[in-house]
Amino acid sequence: MSDSVSNAENRTPLSRLLAEITAAGAGPSELMIPEDWLQGRAIYGGLSAALCLQSALSYVPEAGPLRSAQLAFVSPAGPGVRLVPNVLRQGKSAVFAGTDLLRDDGGVASRATFCFGKSRDSRLAVDRLPAPDVADAADCQGFFKDEAGNNRGPNFAQHFDSRRAADALPMSSADAPVFTAWMRHRDRAIESTIVALAAIGDALPPASMALFDGPAPVSSMTWQFESVDEAPATTDGWWLCQSRAETIGQGYSSQSMTIWNHDRQPILVGRQNVAVFY
Repeated sequence: MSDSVSNAENRTPLSRLLAEITAAGAGPSELMIPEDWLQGRAIYGGLSAALCLQSALSYVPEAGPLRSAQLAFVSPAGPGVRLVPNVLRQGKSAVFAGTDLLRDDGGVASRATFCFGKSRDSRLAVDRLPAPDVADAADCQGFFKDEAGNNRGPNFAQHFDSRRAADALPMSSADAPVFTAWMRHRDRAIESTIVALAAIGDALPPASMALFDGPAPVSSMTWQFESVDEAPATTDGWWLCQSRAETIGQGYSSQSMTIWNHDRQPILVGRQNVAVFY
């Protein structure tokens, strides 16, 4: 990722893409995905998740806070895509909605299912997701860099500030497949919402890439995440993100993912299945 590519004038703000969906109102919308949001020949998975979620929220604005999301990244798409939202079930406290992100030829590129649920009183309160003991983002070095300090990262990474908080760097032949990094949007018009969090939640490379000694293809197949705070908020836009590969074999990896806010409060937890060509 060269310095010229990372300049703001070469980036298409996420806020602009989300505004196009909102402007289309409740129903299908069409977008042109710019090259700076691609990961190889596919749309960056976090962007697909954010666009599908915004489409669902525009379709059912009264749905309530997001509780869970399931995404299948079926095939590459772009630059032209169509978002088609629908309601699967609407109850008294929970709403199940879905969005298909379609290719130009009408085929499914991504399929998302969302569960929204209004909060209720409970006698239970359990939190067993302690944040790792790491320095604040201001005291950490860049994440998408090699050992010599040179920029190297996927095309979409230019949309995020990133800092290595602990553990490995990509393609560093590390002993353990774990990434821990601070991430935030460079688009300062992005508010601290669950849509913005979905867009950044997949920004870390698959954790299996910590074991790589050089470039090799990877592809996210599915992603499930759960929001554990109905009003996600953080300081200065920074989120502490961690991905940990728990199994790697037969060309696939299963990884856990967690996001905390600046105050080390858990905000999002997830799992992902990744195809590994290494």
